[in-house]
Amino acid sequence: MSSPEAPPAKRALSAGFGRLIVLLYVVFAVSAGVRAGYQLSTKFDQAPVSYGLSAIAALIYLVAAVAIVRGAAGVALAAVSVELVGVVGVGALSFAVPEWFPEASVWSHFGSGYGFVPLVLPAAGLVYLLRRR
Repeated sequence: MSSPEAPPAKRALSAGFGRLIVLLYVVFAVSAGVRAGYQLSTKFDQAPVSYGLSAIAALIYLVAAVAIVRGAAGVALAAVSVELVGVVGVGALSFAVPEWFPEASVWSHFGSGYGFVPLVLPAAGLVYLLRRR
């Protein structure tokens, strides 16, 4: 008599393409965080909105990376969604009201200062997370 087969083990959220996404989120969390920390501590008065937004972006990148690594799909999905709304909103505002952004943030001009990765990364992250559901 044969025993029923166990269902295949579900792959970790951070496996495969998820590893690349996590790597990019960690790199962006560190780079945006260090840059924002320096800017906030040395020249906050020059562009507090831009520098503050970069710090918020770094925090969101970190939350997304940790959530993916821990397999917290709901938290990851929320973080990546907030990130996409942020980069699209700030990107549009940075063109519409440039005086609000005398210095660039990670998200200004849709992430052009970072090769548009801040715009592409949440889109890729959302597709990946939604396909994993």
